[in-house]
Amino acid sequence: MRLPPSVAGTAIAIAVGVWSASNSTHAQPHTPLFVDATDESGIDFTYVNGATGELLLPEVIGGGGALFDYDNDGDLDVFAVQGEGVRGQGAGLSRQVGSGPEARGARLYRNELRVAADGTRSVRFVDVTAQSRIDARGYGMGAATGDYDNDGWIDLYVTYLGSNRMFRNNGDGTFSDVTTKTGTDDARWSTSATFVDYDRDGWLDLFVVNYVNFSVEMKRACFSAGSARDYCNPVVYDPAPDTLFHNNRDGTFSDVSVRTGIRRSAGRGLGVLALDVNGDGWIDLYVANDGDPNQLLINERGQTFADEALLTGVAVSRAGVTQGSMGVDAADVDGDGDEDLFVTNLDNESNTFYRNIGRGLFEDRTVEVGAFKLGLTGFGTRFIDIDNDGWMDLVAVNGAVRHLNRQLQRGDPFPLKQPKLVLRNESGKRFVDVTAQAGPSFERLEVSRGLSMGDLDNDGDSDLVVFNNSGRARVLLNAAASGRHWVGVRVLAGRRDAVQTRLELPRRTGSLWRRVQTDGSYLSASDPRVVFGLGAETTAQTIRVHWAGGKPEEFAALAVDRYWVLEAGKTPRAF
Repeated sequence: MRLPPSVAGTAIAIAVGVWSASNSTHAQPHTPLFVDATDESGIDFTYVNGATGELLLPEVIGGGGALFDYDNDGDLDVFAVQGEGVRGQGAGLSRQVGSGPEARGARLYRNELRVAADGTRSVRFVDVTAQSRIDARGYGMGAATGDYDNDGWIDLYVTYLGSNRMFRNNGDGTFSDVTTKTGTDDARWSTSATFVDYDRDGWLDLFVVNYVNFSVEMKRACFSAGSARDYCNPVVYDPAPDTLFHNNRDGTFSDVSVRTGIRRSAGRGLGVLALDVNGDGWIDLYVANDGDPNQLLINERGQTFADEALLTGVAVSRAGVTQGSMGVDAADVDGDGDEDLFVTNLDNESNTFYRNIGRGLFEDRTVEVGAFKLGLTGFGTRFIDIDNDGWMDLVAVNGAVRHLNRQLQRGDPFPLKQPKLVLRNESGKRFVDVTAQAGPSFERLEVSRGLSMGDLDNDGDSDLVVFNNSGRARVLLNAAASGRHWVGVRVLAGRRDAVQTRLELPRRTGSLWRRVQTDGSYLSASDPRVVFGLGAETTAQTIRVHWAGGKPEEFAALAVDRYWVLEAGKTPRAF
């Protein structure tokens, strides 16, 4: 990691002074946990929401992006989804764009990572949108990544307020728009999406979350508690049903939403996560709904899905109240071998932490674990081992959806700005708010939406990219894990990433459990590689891969402080 001169000399002090083994809450930081490297990174991107004063609902929703290695050179590239002005066209939306900055559409940035002789790492991104042939203009929302054709090159799916687009990675630095050919368009208002092999046939299917039935002609006049014009609550619009596309293994997909039961119910969906909740070997789907009960779609052996969110305890809050849910993530927070859920909500509700109590059942333990916090409207969120001590911490990025009076009175043109949130995991017992130690970028007031996580500089810790609404995207490099050891893996199923596969790293004090994932958060895709934080441990490690539908496989003698590629039945190789 390359730090600015003002902090480069004290990087190691972070791990010792703030993230000590005792997790002392009294230690004072010498440098921030994350360093804002946006200016140096070369990424100069601002999401345009097209606001004109009409207070249309889409203006407060987007957007997101993706971290993925599109050129297979071993480092993460960045894709940023762009918005535009909303235009009416009957019951739908126009894809035409004007001459303003939004006309440029989404952007793809190639990572030109450099490692000096002394080990200093320099992250620099170059805009390669034109060369990539990605023409992704329209009112963009989010992105999902996955190798749908099993050719070893990660493809890209972009969701819109209107028709979505599938871009096939050609393997030569370019992409082709294959939306029509693949049959993966969804002309409704789509938000998050995830690639998931729901039927275990070895090919990635596609699940698309939809929000509400909206058009400019359907706009409503809504007001704040003080009778001033404000953005509407989404409940004034009917929910739009989600879509499941089955991969036909010939470059095309079929809409199986009705046959699989996905269309039995509809919510105003925003976030999505694919994971095996009940441990039966079949991947389930969790959807965070805005103002509707959240859905836990249990996979019934690749044939149908049944919503069991209410029965399992993850549909509503502990008070039995539906919440305005946006982002979602899951991880083994307490080291008991199963994954707990975290959902971001509106500022008057607090976010919600659901502890997994076993057998696919959950309890709302938000207050008990210290995650209760009012005053922030959460969107993108990820569990992240910030300091590589083996315990999963938590980050959430925030921004209001109704006008904030103080900002409105100051004449702020987009008065929805809020700080971000960082919660430290204290040995699986509770979370502690350490936002004040995270750095100026976490205290900066912005309207944050998407959040992607990944190791941008390949130094073995997790960095962040924040996608702001009507604001600049932020590149935040991890400065908290200096001096801590790690082992990283990329797990492949054939030629593609083995998404949703569970990994176990046995230790004397209990195993570390992680899962290969790119989804979760909000409108965003993240690094498919998994990093196990080891703290002071330097001995070679063993990782046990729990293959879907197969027996666990151990990969031993993995040297620390490097990445390894793991494939079934093959010797691990370092990269």
